Amino acid sequence: MWDRVQEALLAGKREEIESLVEDALQSGIPAAEILHRGLIPGMERLGALFKRNEIFIPEVLVASRAMHAGLARLEPRLVKEGVAPRGVVVLGTVRGDLHDIGKNLVGMMLRGAGYRVVDLGADVPPERFVEAAREERADIVGLSALLTTTMVHMPGVIDALRAAGLGVPVVVGGAPLSPEYAQRIGAQGYAPDAASAVTLVNGLL
Repeated sequence: MWDRVQEALLAGKREEIESLVEDALQSGIPAAEILHRGLIPGMERLGALFKRNEIFIPEVLVASRAMHAGLARLEPRLVKEGVAPRGVVVLGTVRGDLHDIGKNLVGMMLRGAGYRVVDLGADVPPERFVEAAREERADIVGLSALLTTTMVHMPGVIDALRAAGLGVPVVVGGAPLSPEYAQRIGAQGYAPDAASAVTLVNGLL
């Protein structure tokens, strides 16, 4: 059963995932078990393949959409069963930057790993990150930038969070960034890709 779910997920078979999840629910299997024995391990396998360059972004996107379809079937039951997410992650592309493909991919992978993701979109000012982190009780704030001209806005977000008295860890990612830059601006971590972002968040929480 769980192997079938994982294989369908890796193949990006959205309709099959929906059918397998629905069949499992109808047979009385708890939603949490379907999530933690089927979908999440499938996404972990996907992340491992991506890190080894055995699959690429198009395949990850297709699989992530299948995961999203499965989650959509599970979420009402998870709420009913009182299953809490692994954590809350607030994501956004910083002020002045309209690029969001990488951020969206990170968001899909994190959802697939069992996190609740609050996606603020692109061109997000520091005060919006602060507001969302406070309102959503974020466990992690993730910042994205694709341009060298916009990555300079990341320290401002970190400073704003600290000034607001929020000790939430901040992780960063984007093409022009590096682990050294993340450390220099006071971020708690840097991820070069979506699979690494999940590993990073798992480690921080």
